[in-house]
Amino acid sequence: MKNFLQSVLMVLTLVSTITVTSQVPVLNSNSSAQAVVFLDFDGHTVNGTSWNISGPIFCGASGLDNSQITTVFNRVAEDYRPFNVNITTDSTKYLAAPVNKRMRVIMTITYQWYGSAGGVAFVGSFIWGDNTPCFIFTSLLNYNVKNISEAASHEAGHTLGLYHQSTYDANCVKVSDYNYGQGSGEIGWAPIMGVGYYQNMTLWNNGPNSFGCTNYQSDLSVLTTLNGFSYRTDDHAATFANATAVSFSGNQFTVNGIVEQNTDQDMIRITQPSSGRFQLDAVPYNVGTGNAGSNLDLQVTLFNSSQTQLNSYNPGTLLSSVIDTLLDPGTYYLRIEGKGNVYAPNYASLGSYALTGTFTANNPLPLRRLELSGELNGDRHNLSWIIDADEQVTQQILEISTDGRNFSPVVTLSTIERSYNYRPAITATAQYRLNVTFDNGKQYYSNIVTLRNTANSLRPYVISNLINSSTIAITSPGIYSYSIYDLNGKTIAGGQLSNGLNTITANGITGGIYLIKFASGNGQWTDKVIRQ
Repeated sequence: MKNFLQSVLMVLTLVSTITVTSQVPVLNSNSSAQAVVFLDFDGHTVNGTSWNISGPIFCGASGLDNSQITTVFNRVAEDYRPFNVNITTDSTKYLAAPVNKRMRVIMTITYQWYGSAGGVAFVGSFIWGDNTPCFIFTSLLNYNVKNISEAASHEAGHTLGLYHQSTYDANCVKVSDYNYGQGSGEIGWAPIMGVGYYQNMTLWNNGPNSFGCTNYQSDLSVLTTLNGFSYRTDDHAATFANATAVSFSGNQFTVNGIVEQNTDQDMIRITQPSSGRFQLDAVPYNVGTGNAGSNLDLQVTLFNSSQTQLNSYNPGTLLSSVIDTLLDPGTYYLRIEGKGNVYAPNYASLGSYALTGTFTANNPLPLRRLELSGELNGDRHNLSWIIDADEQVTQQILEISTDGRNFSPVVTLSTIERSYNYRPAITATAQYRLNVTFDNGKQYYSNIVTLRNTANSLRPYVISNLINSSTIAITSPGIYSYSIYDLNGKTIAGGQLSNGLNTITANGITGGIYLIKFASGNGQWTDKVIRQ
């Protein structure tokens, strides 16, 4: 008997005006793939399928304009980027695909025939071969493109054989049929087959599904073994010998790639023509600021011509990576891979990325030292710096960033100032650099200084993140709840902290990384614990 699964992800009140598009843009993520997931935005009549208990279902259009449709497509396409499947808005691609390798995902304002739900699907229906679609109810999702995209990937996942990723407590009692994930900000994570509305980074997962705490569902295995398609062909080799060679053109190069599997490493070979500054921006595919819609937490490792590692770059709170260093002339290698972080497991940090490399040749330097330092004093940020140069400073600008990539001016200072103190308007972590110009026209940036606001972060802390037993020492400023999870989201232990020093026991933890979440009415915080 076909398994019917309602996926009630979110039901919201309609507040937006419906916009009807005259023609949906034609978009394909992998046009040569046989397997097809068709995002149908312009309305459809469903007849002769397992849904048609009471006759035909007349589905209105999505109510989205072409810009919104494109964003939804891009988000869903990135979720399925590692696989040899075409996400498309082109009905001809759907009709040309094998009948047992295709799915129509109907984006529609019409929900009354079914009821209040974000979407609905039959599990495994992708391979049925009878044109049974799944549905996303756009009006009940308030025409929110983020939520519609999450629902579309989720419901398509059901048709591909996936059940919900669920959460359980330490006693194996189901807490929720949906795993809501954890964390916040750019690296806040949730499973696609859980609830992804509230987190930026939503991924496939290997965790307990809705049928029991020991019934682990490896989403990647199900997707690539039950539906007639597997992963895309690797686009960049993983070895030094076969690394993709790229050349500077106008002192710059660009590379695009995909991390298809969690074992994938893309090797890139570059040749720097002379001594100088090498800068690299490694950015995962995204649909907006803060790497919105990204599925890949990038790590870049730099090697010299002897294949000796020089450095590894992976900012802890960002999904992108930046290199800014001085190199001698010669051959260098870049290794690109997906990694987990304090919130997201390494299991499915997959997707596409773009690299932009820039080379600036060294000229006789007027600058011997440009060093920025900073410290917190309550809610004020104190910055000071040293400039040691032969030339005269003609301009100096203190710049700030909250994402590590995009800097904007804080203040333009007089040429003689060497410190600045102020109270920032932001409460997030701030990164500073000094932009200095000399009278010979040369411009330089200082090192980057990170200041994390802690004045308003009264919360528990783990005394030591490295432990060699099941005992964890925590200092707490008051009464807080705590929960300990493994990287698959399974709850190991939980309880309540009192004011002062607490010693808690998490029986059953073995070697590896665990997350401990603290919560109170003022917020939630997560620390990492490594069991040696």
